[in-house]
Amino acid sequence: MGSGQVTSTSGLFDFQGKHVTVAGLGVSGVPAAKALHARGAAVTVVNDGDDARAREQAAELEALGITVRLGDGSTLPEGTELVVTAPGWQPGKPLFLAAGQAGVPVWGDVELAWRLRGPDAAPWLAVTGTNGKTTTVQMLASILKAAGLRTAAVGNIGVSLLDAVLGEEEYDVLAVELSSYQLHWAPSLRAHSAAVLNLAPDHLDWHGSMEAYARDKGRIYEGNKVACVYNVADRATEDLVREADVEEGCRAIGFTLGAPGPSQLGVVDGILVDRAFVENRQKNAQELAEVSDIHPPAPHNIANALAAAALARAFGVPATAVRDGLRAFRPDAHRIAHVADLDGVAYVDDSKATNTHAAEASLAAYESIVWIAGGLAKGATFDELVANSAKRLRGAVLIGADRALIRDALARHAPEVPVVDLDRTDTGAMLQAVTEARRLARPGDTVLLAPACASMDMFTNYNQRGDAFAAAVRELGA
Repeated sequence: MGSGQVTSTSGLFDFQGKHVTVAGLGVSGVPAAKALHARGAAVTVVNDGDDARAREQAAELEALGITVRLGDGSTLPEGTELVVTAPGWQPGKPLFLAAGQAGVPVWGDVELAWRLRGPDAAPWLAVTGTNGKTTTVQMLASILKAAGLRTAAVGNIGVSLLDAVLGEEEYDVLAVELSSYQLHWAPSLRAHSAAVLNLAPDHLDWHGSMEAYARDKGRIYEGNKVACVYNVADRATEDLVREADVEEGCRAIGFTLGAPGPSQLGVVDGILVDRAFVENRQKNAQELAEVSDIHPPAPHNIANALAAAALARAFGVPATAVRDGLRAFRPDAHRIAHVADLDGVAYVDDSKATNTHAAEASLAAYESIVWIAGGLAKGATFDELVANSAKRLRGAVLIGADRALIRDALARHAPEVPVVDLDRTDTGAMLQAVTEARRLARPGDTVLLAPACASMDMFTNYNQRGDAFAAAVRELGA
């Protein structure tokens, strides 16, 4: 872990009269354009799309005196001195290449929010990782609230960081979820403490390589003040800590599902314990909570809780608040959510498991599973997932455009597992999938929707896919 004199570059930036191009409308673009316009910038918004929603947003901005160009997100407007982009826009777009050639900086909405913070702004406790970000940030916010702190879960979680930074509500600390996209465009971000939960191949079409993806995730550690939290079971996260340039005195803090060593948090006899933020950590440990305080107590969710606890403890939160915050927390829908028990079989919706890493964590939480999987693979391969999970599978029901990739992996690594291959994408497909899964299941089994794939081939999003699963289970139960 490199140590150097890293000073925050969040000093107030003078936008008066600056020609700023905002790339993209939507959740981040509209508030960014408004915030820049309010600070005297000459703002032009460019957007690839020209649909009804875009025209509605454009009319709202144009009424304020902001220029909007729809249907052309590739051309850099003349005179641009700064580009502020929506996080999902890929670095290789012609707009950014033109900005680079012209020496024009490109910021994301997170960078803009960081730059617009006042001198007494609340510090950020930041979380990234391939999976578990939202749950961890929500757990962290629950712990911070239990400690009596004014906080909010913000960032990639749905609440705009710009709204949090520029709103009237005052905060003591913010729990911030950051995606790899957001971190790519946030060069001056300097968190109080940060965690990378895990690293697995994802969004490689956007980043170009696993190395570039990891590098962007690792930006979250740059300039950390108190703690860089990493996953002991995922060496790549520790490597990112070693490479980070942090403030003097910042510590590397590990979390593990096993017994913790010094400067780690872990689990001993069903108790979450802290050997990092205690006096004489070579010999002492602080009990934080029981595994039974975590809902649900699946292994990957315990890991999320340990990461949240580490960040909270880095901020000085007492052990009792960790316990109370975890007890009060309930995860969002479609995250290993128990739907019902039918004839001694549990039905669990983990539609949020949209990649192989998340699906493997989900499968590891149950002993005997009828697995409903498939969708859009996004370039993923399934051999490792199936090989590691084969012993838990009672059967598999496959749906979606890329189900053949999973079927072939099952044939190679779990040939004894019965497989139902559903070649349909209509609205009744999920009911048939659940019906087939019920036929394969035995009392004590879990029918688990953990698709390991994106949903957009058959559904609007993973929420709709999970809702369809739950509705099918209820229909069978009736």
